[in-house]
Amino acid sequence: MIKKIYLITVFAIMLVNAARAQQNSVDIHFNGFSFVDNREYRAFTERSRSYLGARTALDLGLNLDSLNHFVVGINGIHEFGARPYFLKVDPVAYYKFESSKWLFNAGMFPRAGLLDNYPRALLNDTLRYFRPNVEGLLARVQGEFGYETFWLDWVSRQTATDREQFLFGASGKYKPNPFGKFYISHYFVMLHDAGPSVAIPGDHIRDNAAGQLRLGLDFSHKTMFDSLSVEAGGMISLERVRVSGGGGFHKPLGVVASVYASKGRFAFFDEFYKGQGHYVNYGDSFYEKKIYNRLDIIYSPFIFKHLKGQFVLSLHQSPGQLTDNQQVFRIVYDLGRKKLVRFGNDD
Repeated sequence: MIKKIYLITVFAIMLVNAARAQQNSVDIHFNGFSFVDNREYRAFTERSRSYLGARTALDLGLNLDSLNHFVVGINGIHEFGARPYFLKVDPVAYYKFESSKWLFNAGMFPRAGLLDNYPRALLNDTLRYFRPNVEGLLARVQGEFGYETFWLDWVSRQTATDREQFLFGASGKYKPNPFGKFYISHYFVMLHDAGPSVAIPGDHIRDNAAGQLRLGLDFSHKTMFDSLSVEAGGMISLERVRVSGGGGFHKPLGVVASVYASKGRFAFFDEFYKGQGHYVNYGDSFYEKKIYNRLDIIYSPFIFKHLKGQFVLSLHQSPGQLTDNQQVFRIVYDLGRKKLVRFGNDD
């Protein structure tokens, strides 16, 4: 960890010197969250555990102009009671191009705000605790009728003992009428899992993918609720092991439906699934069931400009297990980007 902090310090000094040379600006960003997440799952006893900890991120950004930015920093997690103090410190280092239409990131950058709208069936909710960064590329284009995002996340580099693994994904939302209620959204993710460079007998390349296509109606600010949306659609997963004479992809299918409503400090989210069971490597295990319902009851006791506290009670119902539940409390803070110094002429 000391080596990582040393490298980040060197990068920070380089940023300031670069800003002075190019007559631009340097800013700082501090954010994080604390979490208590207790899970009582009879359907999946191996996942019936508690997560308690805090994640803290700090970075410095060099702004070449209004479009081009370089960011370096660290993102560390401490699980309460763990030794050493920081379980893991992830480096943050990436280039960002951002305009009114385009966003492009290259490097190691936070997934928050970019990929955290994915359905839990495809990307589970523990990624925010233990894999906060995307290590690769992301491109997003947005316009009057919606947006489209493509991304690549390199999970593991191949060595003699480590597997070659990467995630590829795409998501988007389209509104035929920008001022209407109707929209179409889609989500896709694929894990490519190849073995280490030293072959393991009986081991084969695996491809694991899943996607959802949803039709939705957004009634926000058109009813008594602050926010109200209804969605329904389909889900497919593509699972195969590349063996000689193999049967190709296994393709489970199902339907999904969800409702989200919020009013003041309260919100409710209910999601229903029915169909064939899916095994998605980074997805929520409950979607291995043929029928499943999740109800989130959300209360935010305090909301300030840079700070938010939230309780979430999640009720999970699957065949034979109607009392599985999850209790979560999070405090999320984000001080925003603050300009440290500006170099250049006033004209």
